Amino acid sequence: MAVAERTTLDKLNELFSYLRPRVEFYGKRLPAQPLTSLDQLAEVPFTVKDDFRDNYPAGLLAVPNQELVRLHMSSGTTGKPVVTGYTRGDLEIWAECMERVLRMGDVTADDVVQNAYGYGLFTGGLGFHLGAERIGCTVVPTSSGVTARQVMLLQDLGATVLACTPSYALVLAEALAAEKVRQPLKLRVGFFGAEPWTEGMRRQIESGLGLEAFDIFGLTELGGPGVAVECHEHEGLHVFEDHFLAESVDPETGRPSRPGEEGELVLTSLTRRASPIVRYRTRDLVMLIDEPCACGSPFRRISKLRGRTDDMLIVRGVNVFPSMVEEILLAIPGLTGNYQLVVDRSEKRHDTMQVLVESEPGANREHLALAAQERIKEMIGLTAEVTVLSKGVLPRSEGKAKRVVDRRETTG
Repeated sequence: MAVAERTTLDKLNELFSYLRPRVEFYGKRLPAQPLTSLDQLAEVPFTVKDDFRDNYPAGLLAVPNQELVRLHMSSGTTGKPVVTGYTRGDLEIWAECMERVLRMGDVTADDVVQNAYGYGLFTGGLGFHLGAERIGCTVVPTSSGVTARQVMLLQDLGATVLACTPSYALVLAEALAAEKVRQPLKLRVGFFGAEPWTEGMRRQIESGLGLEAFDIFGLTELGGPGVAVECHEHEGLHVFEDHFLAESVDPETGRPSRPGEEGELVLTSLTRRASPIVRYRTRDLVMLIDEPCACGSPFRRISKLRGRTDDMLIVRGVNVFPSMVEEILLAIPGLTGNYQLVVDRSEKRHDTMQVLVESEPGANREHLALAAQERIKEMIGLTAEVTVLSKGVLPRSEGKAKRVVDRRETTG
């Protein structure tokens, strides 16, 4: 059973009334009259990432500085960073949502949480910190990086909960496996997000760290992690619909997706006050799941993220998501989750894709390369050169892994 439509509609109209006089950007585009049905939301213009850049730094803030207690922002590697603000009430809501995230893994005050998300301007570290402290957990705020110390503290301080990116979880698992004298870990659950990851990677993380892995979802534009999380069923992520309104639209037309159809996730923050956002196009491809979940949660689910519209590669007319390749690679025994796609353009102007992937020690790399190449051709319809490397060759990431190197951008 989804959150009542009437309640959501009331919150939406309250949000519009709040935003019109406070944010010029929204004052020009929100309807003057209250909505009478959620179906009318489809006619309200989208907010997109360029709107944050065009209104940088404070054009989308709805409160004066006296009411702001914190600012976070994205990296801004492709332009001006996304800036999001928080009132004291916003931080309380964020802490509540992050408590819900952790409670999905049965986290209690008895748990020790090693938080290896980055602290600082990024939202991940401090978001998890808020939720864990609200529960009363013992928090080990390691932030990201310094892997040897992370491994030592996992063992010495008895962490039962790990929070980090899935890529870094693999790095930690690899480092633990290399320990000559390995103390048993107490890890029970882990919360991994900030990048798409597949069921194959889940299996590697769970076997490498000995825990139950939960997928989480959030983004800077909506205030950080705490938008959605898996339950023990692991059949989609529950969206906290009392705080976030989720839609799915056709990436090409922007019109609502049909039930059961994959589309681009669009989110509206219903209760934030410093930086409320209306109909933000996340660029994440998901499917909305209306069927009740066996866990009993009242919140609808989104499917596990397949990829992002801006992550999609077009190679010789074939649409390729890195997660599609990852799923194929991890289905082949002997290959690992450490991989990279190198896309280039030949002298004859033909696109090429090389798949670099590491194998487990002692594996027949030539055999694995042929198997991977055949499966990629069979599943995606693309002939790719597969190079299987020994373990440890590809660069490791303390945060989001760089899965794609597109040399076409520099060669023209």
